[in-house]
Amino acid sequence: MTADAAAVAQQPRKLPPVAARVDAALLAMDADLDWLRALSPRDGDDLWRAFQDSGYARVPPLSYDDPVLDLHEARTRLMALPVEDIESPLLQGLLAEKQRELDRMIELVRLRGTDGFINASIDLFGAVEPSLLRLARDILASVRPGVALEADTGIDEVLEAVEAEMAWYRTQAPGFRTEVRVDPDLTSMMMVSHGVFYIHADIRLPRARLQPLIQHEIGTHVVTRHNGARQSLRQLEVGLADYDPLQEGLGVLAEFLAGYLPGERLRVLAARVVAAGMAIHGEGIPAVFACLHETHGLPTDDAFDIALRALRGGGLTKDAVYLRGLRELVEYLEGDGDFASLFVGKFALSHRVVLDQLIEQGWVVPPDLLPRYTRLPDFDDRLARCRATPIDRLYQQAPLTQEQAA
Repeated sequence: MTADAAAVAQQPRKLPPVAARVDAALLAMDADLDWLRALSPRDGDDLWRAFQDSGYARVPPLSYDDPVLDLHEARTRLMALPVEDIESPLLQGLLAEKQRELDRMIELVRLRGTDGFINASIDLFGAVEPSLLRLARDILASVRPGVALEADTGIDEVLEAVEAEMAWYRTQAPGFRTEVRVDPDLTSMMMVSHGVFYIHADIRLPRARLQPLIQHEIGTHVVTRHNGARQSLRQLEVGLADYDPLQEGLGVLAEFLAGYLPGERLRVLAARVVAAGMAIHGEGIPAVFACLHETHGLPTDDAFDIALRALRGGGLTKDAVYLRGLRELVEYLEGDGDFASLFVGKFALSHRVVLDQLIEQGWVVPPDLLPRYTRLPDFDDRLARCRATPIDRLYQQAPLTQEQAA
């Protein structure tokens, strides 16, 4: 087969007309409804200082930017989409599932700051199941922090490394791109939301953690968005329903595969589960902070950040998906699940059978890009270790040497 013929063979089959119209409308609504930004509290540094000044007893009321979207009008447009007229039952099921998820997201933003928010969050992201809470507590009890590393890397070096990473991907796929924004009000050091890569303006981290976090954000979230944008079913660009656990599981695994997932990071994921469980039961930021800092030994800044994230909007259970997603991903890999196919776009592990059908019918093609860390000389050995390592031992006591990580 010639190179031109091979390129044509990798082009997905077009969706039928109604399915394409609904898919495009859902894509646009997903872009307009930036629910995660709508639930990000303003002035995080001021909240932390006020909490410190109160002796870790009180937090000022959380405030948020107003939603850009008219939520009532958006829901009306969403529910008017002709999903029942979609030509393929397979596509109809996937797009109806996404329609229901967007409806729940609209409801989540609408209920921000009210007593109904926590139930809306559980409806969308799930509660904290007992087995997950047990795993989280076991990790907090057994996993110890690794070697102490100085937070010697700031925003200038982070931006330089991000641009170098983006440039490398552009050599592999010229259309690869994402917008980078520096933001002083993030509740994390880095995050990707709606294709925009946000970096905290005051970021400080050990240099050994820089590449693993870049592989989490770019190598997972941006790469899968790029691959999903090539599919006829564009929901694979923004995410099929319930895609978060697999995305975040892949992101955390990327940190390990890239050379440094420290014990502290695994403990943070476990602490997020504990915090989400406490938020469900009505505990506030001071109580969550005290549990994480005094009972489980997390540093004060980590304990506060986790507590604040868990109480966003009135109790956001999304943070439990990181450890849940990692657990599900490791179980999948233990069963000899294929790794590369997880990067065709953003989806849930439960969609694997449906994706196989989409591939058979030509609407989905193999990924255009795989993460840069898959080019490491010993990548196969690293992945084999992930397939055989229990989650509570899936971390590194110290960063791999530069030669090992090269």
